[in-house]
Amino acid sequence: MLNSNTQSEVDPILLAQAETDTLLAMVSEQIALQSFDCNDQEILQRLVESLGDKRGMTRLRCAETLHQIGLSATPFLLTALASHPDVVVRRAAAKTLTLLADAAAVPHLIYSLLHDEDTVVKGSSVGALARIGEPSVAPLLEILASNEHPESTKGHAAWALAFIGTAAKEYLYQAIASDSPVVRAAVVGAIAKVAQEEPSSELFDILRESLTDPDENVRCEAASALGNLSYQPAMANLIELLSHSDGESRKAAALALMKIGDNSAIEPLQTALAKESETAVQLVMKLAISKFE
Repeated sequence: MLNSNTQSEVDPILLAQAETDTLLAMVSEQIALQSFDCNDQEILQRLVESLGDKRGMTRLRCAETLHQIGLSATPFLLTALASHPDVVVRRAAAKTLTLLADAAAVPHLIYSLLHDEDTVVKGSSVGALARIGEPSVAPLLEILASNEHPESTKGHAAWALAFIGTAAKEYLYQAIASDSPVVRAAVVGAIAKVAQEEPSSELFDILRESLTDPDENVRCEAASALGNLSYQPAMANLIELLSHSDGESRKAAALALMKIGDNSAIEPLQTALAKESETAVQLVMKLAISKFE
C-alpha cells in the first residue's frame, strides 16, 4: 500500500517533468530550424510555467530558451514576476529578465524590488535593473532619495548604480548635488566605478570635492574611493581630512593614504597621530605608518 501511495504521489511530478522536457526539446528544435512562432502565447506561457521545475538545470534551460526567443517573452515573464504564487517561478522570471535586459521591464522590476516579500526575488530584480543599465538609473536614484524605503533596499539600489557605471555617468553628474546624503554617498561609489573604467580629471575632482561634504558617509566613501584608485593628486586633500572633527573621516583619510602608498604621507600621519584622542583612529593611523615604515 505504501509503495502504491508513493507511486501515485510521484507520478504527477514525473509526468510534468517529462512534459517539460518534451516542450524544451520541441522549442529548441524549432529555434534551430528558425520555425518557432514568437507569437505563440500558449507555448510562451508554458515555458514560463516551466521555470518552476524542481530541477535546477531544467530551470536554467527554460531561462536560456526564453532568452533565445527574445523580447516577445517579456510580457509573460513580467506577469509571472508580479503575481505568480510560486516563489521559484518569480525568482526565475527575474533572472530570465536579466538575460533579456528589456528596458520595458524596468518599472515592473522596481515594483518587485520594493514590494516582493522574497529576498531572492528582490536581489534578482535589482540584478536585472543593473543589467538593463541606463534606463534603470532615474528610478534607482528616486529610491535612494526617498525616506520610505529600508536601508537594505537602498543598498541594493546603490549596488546597481555602481554596477551600471559608465552608462549612468550623466545622471551621476547631476545627482551629486542632491539634497539627500544617501544619494550623494551612492553617487560617489558609482563615480568611483566609472573612474576605474574611464579615468578623467572631472570624475576625480568630484571625488576630491566630496571629501568636504557635510555628511560623514559621503566623506568616508570619497576617501575610500580615492584610496582604492590610488589617486596620488588627492593626497593634499586627504592630509587635510586627517584634521577633521569627525573621527570616522580621519580614519578613512589615514586608510586612503596608506593605500596610495606615497612615503610623503608619513610625517602628516605622525603629526595627526600625536594629536589623536580616539583609540580606534589611533590604531588605524599606527597601522598606516607601519605600512610605510
